[in-house]
Amino acid sequence: MGIQIDVVVGYPINDEVERVLGLAEAVGEPVTVTFMWEGRDEAERAVLVPAATLALWEHWAPTAYPTSGAGEENRAVPEEPELAHPAEFGAFTLFRRRVGGRTAVARKGAVVAELLDPDEAHWLQEKARSVRQGFMDPKQKAAFEEFLARQESVDDE
Repeated sequence: MGIQIDVVVGYPINDEVERVLGLAEAVGEPVTVTFMWEGRDEAERAVLVPAATLALWEHWAPTAYPTSGAGEENRAVPEEPELAHPAEFGAFTLFRRRVGGRTAVARKGAVVAELLDPDEAHWLQEKARSVRQGFMDPKQKAAFEEFLARQESVDDE
């Protein structure tokens, strides 16, 4: 990913989420967040992606993130999805989706970012980049073909 920023959040209250979200919005890039939830032994890693950045990735990505991937066949029991009750943290409300594992971050009733699994965020960004780089609008394509037609062949140089 473009800018790699790691942030550890002890518990998303007060200004912690606001600072992390402000950082993500200011740079327009995803921020990797490690949540240290009360009562849990393991930390939860996620990527906080500003809503505009995620919309751009999803526009260019040709398909949705695959729901089953390598290594999942080793799981003995599939995980039950968590209940999707919203959790309020100061000015933010987190809406965890039952399917897909994403969590929408809303402020004042508007979704401003989403928390994604780091693998999904990386996959989406790479797919969007490769499709976007291969895309040219018709005018740009015609101009590029004209440019190439004017170039000397490699053998003539």
